[in-house]
Formats: sequence, C-alpha cells, structure tokens
Amino acid sequence: MPESDSRPDALTAAVLQLSSQAVVSDNLERLDALVRDAAKAGARLVVLPENFAFFGAETDKRAIAERLGDPDAPIQAALRRLASRERVTLIAGGFPERSEDPERPHNTSVVISPVAEIAAVYRKIHLFDVELGSESYRESKATSPGAEVVSAAVEGFEVGLSICYDLRFPELYRRLVERGAEVLTVPAAFTLNTGKEHWHVLLRARAIESQCYVLAAAQWGNHPGGRATYGHALICDPWGTVIAEASDRVGFVSARLDRAFLESVRERVPALRHRRL
Repeated sequence: MPESDSRPDALTAAVLQLSSQAVVSDNLERLDALVRDAAKAGARLVVLPENFAFFGAETDKRAIAERLGDPDAPIQAALRRLASRERVTLIAGGFPERSEDPERPHNTSVVISPVAEIAAVYRKIHLFDVELGSESYRESKATSPGAEVVSAAVEGFEVGLSICYDLRFPELYRRLVERGAEVLTVPAAFTLNTGKEHWHVLLRARAIESQCYVLAAAQWGNHPGGRATYGHALICDPWGTVIAEASDRVGFVSARLDRAFLESVRERVPALRHRRL
C-alpha cells in the first residue's frame, strides 16, 4: 500500500440497487443509465449487486458464463465500456464466469479500472445452500466455489472483496483486514426473508469489528422463479453507522468515505491492535 501521506483524504462511492431479470441485454441497459447517474453525482467508485447481469434459473447461467478477459464477452465488454466512459472504478459482482467444470461456473466479482482493465478478480467462496421453510436454495449445484481471499487498491483505498452469503463468515473479513482492507464490498441478492432479519445487523457488525467502510449493493423486488430480494443497498461507516441507504426502488445511494474518520475510529478503539488470538 502507498504511504499514508500520499493517499487521498476521501473517496465518493456509490452502491446500486437493481431489480435484475433473466434477459442480460435489458439488465445491462438499465445498469448503464444508473452508473452514468452515479458518476454525474460524483462517485469515483461504483459497486454493482450480485446477479446484476442475469437473475434467472441457476442452471441457465451456464449458457451465459463468460471466459474472463474475453474481449467479445458481452457482460465484460459492457463493464469495460462503462468504466472507461464514466471514468469510474466498477466493482461488479457476481456474474457467471466459466470454470473448469462447465456445469458449474464461478460466481465472480471483478474490479474494472477507469481505463477498462480488470484490476482484481474474486470468486465467491461461500455458496448459499440453505433451507428456509418453503424456500430451498442450492447454489453449489450450479456454481463452483472460489478459494482465494482478494483485495485491491482502488482510488488510494485498499478494498476487500466478498459476495452476498460471504457476509455470514467473519473470518473472511478478518483475513481482508489483515491484508490492509479499509473498505469492504458486499454485492448481494439477499432473500426477502433473511434480509428483513439479518441484513442490517450483519453489515453493521462487519463494519464495527473490521473498522472499515462497508459498501453493500443489493437486488430488490421480484425475480424469475418466485425469487424475492430485500434491497436496502447501503453504505456503513467504520463506527457501524449507516450513512446512506436505498428505499424500495431501483436506484443508487452514495457517500463520502473519509480517511481521517476511519483512522480516528481505529485510534479511539484500537481493537485491531488488541487482538490476542
């Protein structure tokens, strides 16, 4: 990481709230307009939710899964075009990336720089295999898990990457903080039922224990197959305060990430230095 006196004092970040469906081109068209508006509002970093490009049947992901770095891949081409046009860093996750198992692509988050380069790649480690009464989810049936903890330098801040269900595993975020993370991204498609109970408390907990800003982009509303997502895309500061939150609609919220405030939290309560285990 660069020396502290060479790092920027602040960064304006935006998190998107989408209601993605099963048609990739339609989703990318709506995404284009929202990223443009977020950039006009001053955002230099824009985080997209999980399933931003496709939210349909899990098994249908195989047909649209892309090879990372393929210049003709429509999802990646759209992301590169957007980042370059708006001069922003995009953190886009997750979308289907081809894996060694053709039946089970990765659920992948990529960092796209303002010069349209892939700056970092994170593949979702924890897959959503749960029973919620009448709802049953088996992400592992159609998705290959990742294995690497990933962070990246973005606009002078160290950013730790994760996706949705990862949020329930604090050890991942501890590893990210050990790598120097100051900002954590959580692109998500939280179910309506779990979101109502756990979304805010988990995000605030990760911010407090990690003493990081948390950027949580979200899916909201109804999707194919009877899926319903909670929304409430938000930005949380290192004290655990929600400083921006989306209402029940498609859109975005943004906030200023202040380095002096982050450092003051870590000085006032030096929990990261006090760790014994």
